[in-house]
Amino acid sequence: METVVLVIGANGQLGSVLTESLIQKFGKNNVIASDLNPRKEYEGIFEVIDATNIDRIQEVVTQYKVTQIYHLAAILSAKGEETPLRTWDINMQTLFNVLEVSRKNTIEKVFYPSSIAVFGEGAPLDKTPNNAYLDPATVYGISKASGENWAQYYFMRYGLDVRSIRYPGVIGYQSLPGGGTTDYAVDIYHKAVLEEKFNCFLKEDAMLPMIFMEDAIRATIELMDAPKEDIKVRTSYNIAGISFSPAEVVAEIRTLYPEFEVIYTPDFRQEIASRWPNSIDDSTACKDWGWKPEFDLKSITTTMIQKLKEKYRTTSKTSIL
Repeated sequence: METVVLVIGANGQLGSVLTESLIQKFGKNNVIASDLNPRKEYEGIFEVIDATNIDRIQEVVTQYKVTQIYHLAAILSAKGEETPLRTWDINMQTLFNVLEVSRKNTIEKVFYPSSIAVFGEGAPLDKTPNNAYLDPATVYGISKASGENWAQYYFMRYGLDVRSIRYPGVIGYQSLPGGGTTDYAVDIYHKAVLEEKFNCFLKEDAMLPMIFMEDAIRATIELMDAPKEDIKVRTSYNIAGISFSPAEVVAEIRTLYPEFEVIYTPDFRQEIASRWPNSIDDSTACKDWGWKPEFDLKSITTTMIQKLKEKYRTTSKTSIL
């Protein structure tokens, strides 16, 4: 059977890049991007889907004979704290809808993204293991921890092949920050390239696990490509890229922009970050399906600066025209 992929939440920071990678892998006619609003200047197949509407998901699955679903739609950590009950309702209802449609339509594989937000004070801060106790302190983290257990339940109860990764903070040049606590590490590069002052909402020594977008996408596809018998964890896999603090990324940026100015004004997001790990133990993913990151802070910084300079140069030329 030909693989046909549905990406729910394709307009997001991760979804927009993952969609393009899936098109390269499966072909433009075999990847259906979807979100609440159409994506501008998108040349592939796009369907507007409100993932809280199970009937709409079912329509698209039936229409295109979908065999895999990547469910990326969610309200993230910082945004989620503004409307906790709404965040819980949306994050959980959309997951249940995807799981139920997948179960009833014998979908081959489902991808469900989790996050380091599932960890709380009960987990070791350094080299947090895959099987650490989960006591998240944000509604986003609570929804992701619950979602992990539901993913495992659907595998054990119905045999649905749900696979999941706990992403650290994802750094990418392809889109703007999306409302997460780790998104300072995206915004800071934009400010550097624009030669603007950066107000950092975390303390300068707030160490957090991060991963470059290219590594995150590769990990996702490698997990989904792995033989079913190699997937030993049915909640979610830890993956790690590199851990660093705002001060460390500022120092790296200043090798290229010596005058880059940063002001530290910690807010409620610092409290969220303080409960998250300093570093992640991803040895289980390494052992089960061969995960290994490729980018360090220096290569991340070099690539981010180069790509963002190109992007802003192109935007400036377009504005003039």
